[in-house]
Amino acid sequence: MSDLNTPVLDSLLQMNEGSLERSGLDPERFMLVRIAALAATGAPPASYLLNLEMASELGLTLEQVQGVLIGIAPVIGSARVAAAGSAIFQSLGLATAIAEE
Repeated sequence: MSDLNTPVLDSLLQMNEGSLERSGLDPERFMLVRIAALAATGAPPASYLLNLEMASELGLTLEQVQGVLIGIAPVIGSARVAAAGSAIFQSLGLATAIAEE
């Protein structure tokens, strides 16, 4: 697999290297902020997949993610929050499909 040419993925990984440390946030808050940013920007399900996996590994709960969406709803609007909920649901389907392969 190391023979694959993945310049986009490599660039994304490089962009994220060290961002937690530079943020000054604890890992849990860092992931909640990232989820809020994904919702605010209308991110696709694949973006949630990676971030929710990391959030789960940190012990964050679905209730905490829902709390973030509730907290940012007045700022980003109901349509973005509904889209985020849909993207999160779709990302869980992607995770299931990947796990079954």
